[in-house]
Amino acid sequence: MQSEDTENGKLETWTPEEVSKAFEAGEIALIDVRTIQEYAFEHIPGALLLPMSFFEADKLPSQQGKPIVFYCGSGVRSEKMARAALAAGEEKIAHMEGGFGGWKKAKLPFIGTEMSTGAPKRIG
Repeated sequence: MQSEDTENGKLETWTPEEVSKAFEAGEIALIDVRTIQEYAFEHIPGALLLPMSFFEADKLPSQQGKPIVFYCGSGVRSEKMARAALAAGEEKIAHMEGGFGGWKKAKLPFIGTEMSTGAPKRIG
């Protein structure tokens, strides 16, 4: 895990492996900031969807003190959302390095789409 001190607090950047381990243990809330269509096509099982276009940093759901980790496709949008959340006063905020692409590169499990039927399919 990397961290950066910003004017609004500490921004953490977690690897996909760190996110996977913490999410499996129930230690974090994982929020996908991609579009509804991106999420529907493929996503991390159990991740919440809060598209960047609907994001209001001061209205993040409480996760009983758990850090919130954002992810997107590559890490760019999730970093923007993490910085906005810190600016809104949130304290335990991180984003996932490399985004969903990094998750897939690490060969971690996800829900994809069965191309022949359009149905959801567990991968990995």
